[in-house]
Amino acid sequence: MAQSMNLNAAAGLSGMLKSGHRHLSNADDGGATSTATLRNVEASRELSRIVSSSLGPNGMNKLVVNHLQKIIVTSDCAAIVRELEIEHPAAKMLAMASDAQDKECGDGTNLTVSFAGELLGQTEDLLRMGLHPSEIVAGYKNAGERLLSLLPELAVDAVQDCTDRQSLIAKVVKPVLSAKQYGSEDDLAPLVVDACLATMGSPGNSSSNSKPIVNPDSVRVTKILGGNVTQSTVIRGFVALRGSDTTVTTA
Repeated sequence: MAQSMNLNAAAGLSGMLKSGHRHLSNADDGGATSTATLRNVEASRELSRIVSSSLGPNGMNKLVVNHLQKIIVTSDCAAIVRELEIEHPAAKMLAMASDAQDKECGDGTNLTVSFAGELLGQTEDLLRMGLHPSEIVAGYKNAGERLLSLLPELAVDAVQDCTDRQSLIAKVVKPVLSAKQYGSEDDLAPLVVDACLATMGSPGNSSSNSKPIVNPDSVRVTKILGGNVTQSTVIRGFVALRGSDTTVTTA
């Protein structure tokens, strides 16, 4: 029958498919595919599934026990990924992307990991259709360039003056703190804005074309035992938790 169909039996199942198609068989280790590319996709999707349920204002908290047996309950993706012992190289790249997002913007880490996992999940179907990974990467690059041109049109609001204290509190800082310190955003948001404005300096010291820069190294957080969050305040100066080593008691 194989000869009558002009079928190359030595080619196996791939000989029955049209030119350009590939067949990816399953391995015996729990259904993971035998190709390295799909293994990387599966590892990244697993990390995305872990944190995706914590996305948004109604996201659930995660209970993480690190290698020091310390129990951490949080919905912050950056904190969750930081405490996980990730060994797979592809999943480590997602963890590095989350860390870079946290250092650059301070928010959006969960969206970064969840969105990247969903994009990689879509590539699994494209790989099974026979597309080469380089073709998928080129398609995503074109989509990214198109997205950058569309995002400015989708903005619903913007802060025109970076020195406007009330705009920064209501539009920028308070929504971010609500995801990390829910219930304390009304107390912490004004403090964060005041600290940021203090590190920016006066507008007259910078040129008109330069953007205001906030230096996190110029802000120090000092904790005093016996107080609570509502007693926090911003001090423009230096705070020492201990007395000065001197013999002078009055001046």
